[in-house]
Amino acid sequence: MPADKKTADKARKLKERLLDADYKYYILAQPDIDDFTYDMMMKELQEIESLYPELKTPDSPTQRVGSDLSNDFPAVIHDIPMLSLSNSYDENDLDEFDKRINNLLKGEKYKYVCELKFDGIAVSLTYKNGLFVQGATRGDGVRGDNITANLKTIRAIPLQLDKKIDMEVRGEVFFMLKDFFRINEEQEAEGKPRYANPRNTAAGSLKLKDSREVASRRLNMFCYNMRYLNDQEQKKLKTHSGNLDFLRLFKFPINNFTKVVNDISEVKRFCEEIETKRDDLPYEIDGVVIKLDSLEQQKKVGAIAKSPRWAIAYKFKAKQATTKLKSITLQVGRIGTITPVAELEPVFLAGSTISRATLHNSDEIERKDIREGDYVKIEKGGDVIPKVVEVVLDQRPKSSKPFKMPEKCPVCGTPLHRPEGEANHYCTNSLCPAQVQGRMEHFVARTAMDIEGLGFQILEKFIQLGYLKDITDIYKLDKKVKELKSLDRFGEKSIDNILDSIERSKERPFEKVLYAIGIRHVGDRTARILARHFKSVDKIISATKEEIESIHEIGPRIAESVYDFFHTRSNLQMIKKLRDAGLNFEMEVTANTSNRLEGLTFVITGTLEKYKREEVEELIESLGGKAASSVSKKTSYVLAGAEAGSKLKKAESLGVKVIDEAEFDKMIK
Repeated sequence: MPADKKTADKARKLKERLLDADYKYYILAQPDIDDFTYDMMMKELQEIESLYPELKTPDSPTQRVGSDLSNDFPAVIHDIPMLSLSNSYDENDLDEFDKRINNLLKGEKYKYVCELKFDGIAVSLTYKNGLFVQGATRGDGVRGDNITANLKTIRAIPLQLDKKIDMEVRGEVFFMLKDFFRINEEQEAEGKPRYANPRNTAAGSLKLKDSREVASRRLNMFCYNMRYLNDQEQKKLKTHSGNLDFLRLFKFPINNFTKVVNDISEVKRFCEEIETKRDDLPYEIDGVVIKLDSLEQQKKVGAIAKSPRWAIAYKFKAKQATTKLKSITLQVGRIGTITPVAELEPVFLAGSTISRATLHNSDEIERKDIREGDYVKIEKGGDVIPKVVEVVLDQRPKSSKPFKMPEKCPVCGTPLHRPEGEANHYCTNSLCPAQVQGRMEHFVARTAMDIEGLGFQILEKFIQLGYLKDITDIYKLDKKVKELKSLDRFGEKSIDNILDSIERSKERPFEKVLYAIGIRHVGDRTARILARHFKSVDKIISATKEEIESIHEIGPRIAESVYDFFHTRSNLQMIKKLRDAGLNFEMEVTANTSNRLEGLTFVITGTLEKYKREEVEELIESLGGKAASSVSKKTSYVLAGAEAGSKLKKAESLGVKVIDEAEFDKMIK
């Protein structure tokens, strides 16, 4: 039975009142009702919509609560690529940017818009006939994931506009710091590990399968760009700042720290002002974005590779904090490398609480004269990895003593060894429990065998219980199903998922297996080079040291490490067990699709728009060419994408030809 007019009117008024409350709370920061009243109104609307489903519309506030339907995140192709920005780190870079703009506009007058650079996740919102119909991640810039259901849970995003228009809006999803702190408090209360930082947590939240859980996270958003999907309507838009004003009228969340300025000197003043306010903001930022205001001038200036020429990001210096270094502990890696770690009094820095920082090696400790009990300045490299910058000497205790590297492994007690000419100390006991676990963590990693479910804590538990003594035991876990399922905190489904993932790992290609077994000095790229050259593990085993070293990009140190690995009895026994378990130790030999690139060597640098680096390297090699990692006089071409760095400069200095993706596509087609 359909709803009567009174009930329909009640639902409409509740919807309008809740949407207005969301706007006042999330956009204007001027809440006009308390949480309890809001929740009661929401509950009443949900009850009405449950009884009369025809009243449940796509723009209803109840649609923000999420559902238990699983999201499979199908791909979305962006009509216009979501470009990344070139970065600048000092005022000289800003001057160079302004000089380029002036040259490209040939003396035209122009203005800039300065905006905050949020430390969040870029997304795209699509509206058809005024209704929010699709939300997607930036992805690789060309294609992203459809996360519409999850974005609907963000109350700052309008679900329906006051005007029936077709448009795309882009912006950044992020956490208010108070919400990030709240989530970490909840994690601790439940005995779970804290999240590292707001940005990564926001990214993970957007990929959650259950949108109800996304809704509980209370993500937020600022919008910074729009375009009409109708070309004629789009032509009416004149300035970026005008577009932001337009978005404000339609109740989109626009950051208030946005300013139109007349020249680069005003840009610099804005950057200085914002940097002083950075620590007082209720969300994380890492710089300022500078854009040409005129849309017509943006079009004239254009874009290069994956970055627009008309915009630049001015990155702030890494944040620093001072704290006490309580002690220096030693961490044992998978190949026995001993890494000193600073155990710190916890301090909040750049979005996360820091309690540990790497000290690299004993030479680094000696160079900076770092001692236990010192007060030290720490910063996050690239706002991600914490490191000790320097010691605050005037706060050093009088009783402090220089740090001395212990003589024995802290885990197994084996005497440490420091090879001549190296900065690192090593534990030489391959059966050291720390090394065993490290090798297993490396083996199951996504870039190696990609075995889901076998994280640090589960591996540690399985090792302690005696189920895992080396990586080959991973493929014997299926014989212990009953025992595993009887363990505390392990359900049948979680064990089944682990075993399924182990079985799927047997399909991983030879190059991934070669990387996973953990040969010293062999990263994923070197493993790929070796796999494609030798085609099977048997040919690597029978190769001489000279034959290995003769391969392009394989130096004497790597050659010696590979040769020694495959001439160690225990390693050969491990390979036999893994081969018997069904892993790939040879690759299918396929003929080149053509020899169009035969004799040519390419080096890839920067971020490509169309290809992932691994994809383009495979394509080059399938066409008879070589993909190298470093530029030399023998390099034929450097394929440069956005934010190309030192390799591009070296190519220019050596006179090596630099090409972009369009030129590369012409070569291969």
